[in-house]
Amino acid sequence: MNDGLDSPFAFNLAELAPSDASSEEALERFWAGDLTVLSQHHTMPNGSHRFVLAHDRSVTWGIPGAPQLVAVAVARDLSRGTYTFKTSYHATASFAQNWLVERGCPPERITVPDSSYIKPADDLTVQVEQQIRESGTRYKVLDTHTSDSEPCETWSLVRDSSAAQMPVRVFHEEWDYDAGTYTMREGAFADVDAARSWLDDRSGPLPEPPEYSDHNGAIVRARVARIALARSADAAAIQEAARDAPRTPPAGPVQQPVRRLL
Repeated sequence: MNDGLDSPFAFNLAELAPSDASSEEALERFWAGDLTVLSQHHTMPNGSHRFVLAHDRSVTWGIPGAPQLVAVAVARDLSRGTYTFKTSYHATASFAQNWLVERGCPPERITVPDSSYIKPADDLTVQVEQQIRESGTRYKVLDTHTSDSEPCETWSLVRDSSAAQMPVRVFHEEWDYDAGTYTMREGAFADVDAARSWLDDRSGPLPEPPEYSDHNGAIVRARVARIALARSADAAAIQEAARDAPRTPPAGPVQQPVRRLL
């Protein structure tokens, strides 16, 4: 599915001129036919900004390990008759969302519904993803890798500008398609060579960041506890609504969740 992203009409740009050469080039390269939209947000008035998070199926036939999630940010300036069009590829949804948030998208508006995406396996996964999504320019991505065959995983190798110790971080995401869940974990290393050595060998568990065990660890645990409480409350509300809802058979075939990596 492409959710109506056939450019340029999907973004209402046909009557507008590019504000710069990079926007014109990005739109010319853009092809929505292979995209599955995971989340998107429009702003008012007249949809002047549009933010899209999508999975690009064509990447699976390209360079092995290339990131498969694309973030799209479009701004329309009707007073000047121009637009800006930017895209960026990422290994994980949380880094793509961070890129969109940095360009003006409210973080709560670009979340991915569980109905179209495999779910986080635990509350620590939710916490780590939220940390990435709201990190601003804290992380400089050095390298990524995506594998949609065994092992089904991605990793992002980054430099953490806020880390007092072990500034090189690895964010490792692993999927369990049979369970319909995934986990995200953060590892800390002294330098890039040490991080790559772990990625190559996997001879031990992913080393936890030092802040997980010092006084900041209490903050991490508190955040995870708040997330768990919020998710429990949401689940209870959903169950109560389901009990009150009329028991009617579905009108047609049930749509299956979309796997992010096809």
